[in-house]
Amino acid sequence: MAAVNTNLTIEQGADYEIALTITNDDNSPLNLTDYTAASVIRKHYGASTSYAFTITFVDRLSGEITLSMPDTTTSTLSEGRYVYDVVLTSSTGTKTRVIQGNVLVNPGATL
Repeated sequence: MAAVNTNLTIEQGADYEIALTITNDDNSPLNLTDYTAASVIRKHYGASTSYAFTITFVDRLSGEITLSMPDTTTSTLSEGRYVYDVVLTSSTGTKTRVIQGNVLVNPGATL
């Protein structure tokens, strides 16, 4: 399964949430039963500092998840471009990157 490229825009100082559907190569929903997931953003792939998304499994059978980040975290992000990915871990320990892309953090006047 190849990682899908999806770019995100986060408003600095605001709560962030996006709904995503993870699919198989044939575009059918990936059954996420028995999977865990992790996702972070970094300024660049080699950066040691990262900011974690909270991942919620909305409907495991339909491959539906949400990524979210509270305003307390987005307010600490500097404006600019970042990178992120979503990695699934199967019950056997196999890790698969399913989503990746760029994140644009727009500055806010009210923090």
